[in-house]
Amino acid sequence: MECAWKGRGTRCTGPAKRRCGRCGAVAYCSLSHQICEKQETRCSFFIKKGIHQLGMWLYECPCGTSVISLDCSRSTNGWDLPDELCPCKEPVYPISKHLCSWKEYYEWRCIPLHSPVALLLHWPLTIYHATKVVGLGSWASQISKQLQIHYLGPEKELQQLAVFAELHALFPDVHVHMEFFGPAIPQSRDGEKIDLCKYAHCLRTDCFCKSSSNTWGSNSSENLAITLQLRRGFYHDRYKDIAKESSPHFIIAPNAGIAAYSSWLPTMELIKELGVPAVFSDYCEEACHLGAGCISSVTGSTLNLPIQLNPFRQPMVVEDSALLLPCYSNCFLYGI
Repeated sequence: MECAWKGRGTRCTGPAKRRCGRCGAVAYCSLSHQICEKQETRCSFFIKKGIHQLGMWLYECPCGTSVISLDCSRSTNGWDLPDELCPCKEPVYPISKHLCSWKEYYEWRCIPLHSPVALLLHWPLTIYHATKVVGLGSWASQISKQLQIHYLGPEKELQQLAVFAELHALFPDVHVHMEFFGPAIPQSRDGEKIDLCKYAHCLRTDCFCKSSSNTWGSNSSENLAITLQLRRGFYHDRYKDIAKESSPHFIIAPNAGIAAYSSWLPTMELIKELGVPAVFSDYCEEACHLGAGCISSVTGSTLNLPIQLNPFRQPMVVEDSALLLPCYSNCFLYGI
């Protein structure tokens, strides 16, 4: 086992033999490294990066909780970072292989590893990885020029929608259409349609990402925008409204918490009826096992996608988790 603080400060002094007395799941090489990790919080990390309570980052620490509840219509389309630290423009070269880690993604997008963008990009990168693990790896031949995704249970993503523009780089020459379903969508935004035609902006005022001519498909007849459609309500209640116009290639439910909410039961029955690949994520492996048990009891079948670690999970631990386990957003995946 490696020291949980390895690579984040001073060099390790030896093997990781000091186990965390609370969870027992991580260990440290020394008392000093254990203390360092305890002192690092989301707020202190964002303050150090100069992005605390700014734009999309506001919703990644406890400071943004009240803002989410009071202003669900608030949105932003910028990274609040310099251009060299964020993917605000087209890739230097097209994607040529399946990305399997944050390191590979950062290298492809020419972003230094100290950039915090993975803390937001886990949303679109989890979608990207999910298409591969459910067998849509050869999506170019299967879905032609359009990818239809049904996205269940969005919450703080509703204030971070600009990050989904990165799907344009991950699925080049494909029109990605996403239907968002969930009770957290405000009534005022029910039916709202968003066309993402640019990447999220950087801070540099003269960057090409802010050019009016820098829109996807602006010089062609193809619609290459990332289209997001918001639907308030549970999937099993709202699916009938779009059944004729939107048939998904796959369904995804990030941080689903299936075992925690009885409202998932009729949704599972609908997903089984549709026969469409569905991927669920959760904060820890235990939550996935509980969710898999619920799915089995409702559908009478086993998982098509076994529980597995998501290489594109959010690389920062969830603070104040009710579980005495290390928890990360989109940490584990499983599916039917």
